[in-house]
Parts: sequence; structure tokens; C-alpha cells
Amino acid sequence: MRVLVAIYLAAIVIANVTAAAFGPAWTVVNAFLFIGLDLVIRDHLHDKWQSNPWKVLGLILVGGALSYLVNADTLPIALGSSVAFIAAMGVNALVYQLLIRKPFLVRSNASNVPAAVVDSILFPTIAFGAFLPWIIFGQIAAKILGGGMWSVVIDWFRRKKGEKVAIADN
Repeated sequence: MRVLVAIYLAAIVIANVTAAAFGPAWTVVNAFLFIGLDLVIRDHLHDKWQSNPWKVLGLILVGGALSYLVNADTLPIALGSSVAFIAAMGVNALVYQLLIRKPFLVRSNASNVPAAVVDSILFPTIAFGAFLPWIIFGQIAAKILGGGMWSVVIDWFRRKKGEKVAIADN
């Protein structure tokens, strides 16, 4: 579990620092590589932490703070990231919990679609101070595709370890 938390935090920091360095267009790449991964890790942690939103909320806030500590120029990015992730977390948790009896791949990917939409609208708008439709659409697609890819990877590792985290996974 500590490894997943470290990967989650590293992905947030890398995404925030590179977004600050390379601008809005780069966030689509980050959305596929790092944010899709974070959405799926958050789903796995949802199972492990028994839906305790305070732990996930703390993780999001730590990620934003670490981004700022690594590079103070990330402040608007880190704020946008934290606000967007918190809003997306609420949507994700609601849908995920409604699907708790479904297999991990179903509940993870189904809950990540609306979370990706919420995150993709809020993040660039807050972080870059403008409504950027092409960036928003690119991020939505990248997060859904990246999340789908990462959900298969996380599910494979979870099953390899013999973990059973929901009724449908038994």
C-alpha cells in the first residue's frame, strides 16, 4: 500500500511540475500517463481504506503541497489540481460505491469517466485561468484511455497478489 501511495504522490508531483513547465497542451500527455494512473490508484485505495474519504483527501492535499515545495512556480497548477481532484473524488466515490458489487475493472472504469470529466473541466480552468475546450476534451479522452490501461495493470497486480476487495471479485 505504501508503494501505491508513493506512486500516487509522485504522479501528481510530476504532472504538476511538467504542466507548469510546458503549459496546457502538455497536460493531455500528463492526463494519459499520470492522472489516469492516479484515478485508478484512488479506486484501489477506496477498497483498501473502506471508503474513508479523509485519507484520500489528505493524499490529494499532500500531492499539491509537495508540488509547490518541489517548484513554487506550480502554485496555480497545484491549486487547480487539488481542487479538481477533490471534486472528481466525490463523483468517483459516489459512482464507485454504487458499483461496489461489480468487478474492479467495471467499477474503476465506470467511476473514472465522470471523474475525468469533472477533473478535466476544473483543472485547466483553474490552473491556467481560462476555459480551454480543446485541452478539456483532450484531457477527458486521455484520462479515460489512460485510466483504462492503468486499471488493467493495477487489476493484474492485485489479482497476482491474490487480493479480493469486493464481493464481485471473490
